[in-house]
Amino acid sequence: MINNGKSRKLPFDPAEALQHLRAADPKLGALIDRAGDFTLKLDPSPSPYESLLESILYQQLHGKAAATIHRRLREYFGGDPAPQLLLDTPDDPIRAAGVSGNKIKALRDLAARTLDGTVPTHVAIRKMTDDEIVERLTQVRGIGPWTVEMLLIFRMGRPDVFPVTDYGVRKGFALTFQRLPKTRPLAAADLPKPDVLLKRGKRWAPFRSVASWYLWRASAQCHAHSSTSCYRRSHTRTPAGTAQESCRSL
Repeated sequence: MINNGKSRKLPFDPAEALQHLRAADPKLGALIDRAGDFTLKLDPSPSPYESLLESILYQQLHGKAAATIHRRLREYFGGDPAPQLLLDTPDDPIRAAGVSGNKIKALRDLAARTLDGTVPTHVAIRKMTDDEIVERLTQVRGIGPWTVEMLLIFRMGRPDVFPVTDYGVRKGFALTFQRLPKTRPLAAADLPKPDVLLKRGKRWAPFRSVASWYLWRASAQCHAHSSTSCYRRSHTRTPAGTAQESCRSL
């Protein structure tokens, strides 16, 4: 990710969101208390085209490897290539940067759909609903709903996005709301189905992005503090007062 060190203000009031979530769901409120402050920082705000170009490059790769490929591509073009320039460039120099054949096809489709208006401009996308954005951007080859949901949360700061297919969100939900086995590690079969998340998540609207952020925190804290005897059933506090949840790790 190309980051200039700057962050933007959220387009909603986090204090209002936390007050609503605590009142709507005491169990989620308990997680909020354990996890601490809501510290989401919006990523820099490039155009939808630039955001999706980066997303395509990072798909199915370790972060460092993807960052290297992105850097090589930017070095060749002198920055992220404009859509027409990308279409006019032969495959060889793009492949030489480390971009696979399938991703080259996806990048070219992204460029073409940006030029024909399917991918909206930065100004236009801000006026669109979440559903409209998902419908438009998923027309691009290689871009699914999850990728667009991450853009909505972390680039645009939309407050009511609920990525119910996300592994970390599902794991955090299981750790927070479900009765988990105490005699074996948590298995993939223990993770809730999307309809389970959607049902409980109705009470979290219109701040399901914030709820999702805390579910990610639950999952991450469990991973950070996990051991072979890491169970959900008990809670401890570190000497510094930071809450950590004991839980079974996957």
